[in-house]
Amino acid sequence: MKNLQGMLKQVQKMQEEMQKVQAQLVNMTVTEEAGGGMIKATANGAKEIVSVEIDPQVINQEEKEILEDLVVAAVNKALASAGKMAEEELAKVTKGMLPPGMNIPGF
Repeated sequence: MKNLQGMLKQVQKMQEEMQKVQAQLVNMTVTEEAGGGMIKATANGAKEIVSVEIDPQVINQEEKEILEDLVVAAVNKALASAGKMAEEELAKVTKGMLPPGMNIPGF
């Protein structure tokens, strides 16, 4: 019975820590670029795009489709990096508590 109570306390503590990390992830950001740095996208740990920067040199109506493709590429890279960052931060909390390969839904 003591083992069960101890395990429940550990799970509760882990849940509290995960909630803290999830709250912190909103303020953590990653920036990725495409087109040799001409397009930059920044995402937070909640997998939200917080900014997109476009080098003025690439704004050309004749190259609109290329620009759009570069924005999509930078945004996708930023979202992937944000997801990886979130997984790494949450893994710090759950280290040793979850079986290998078990993922946390939503991250």
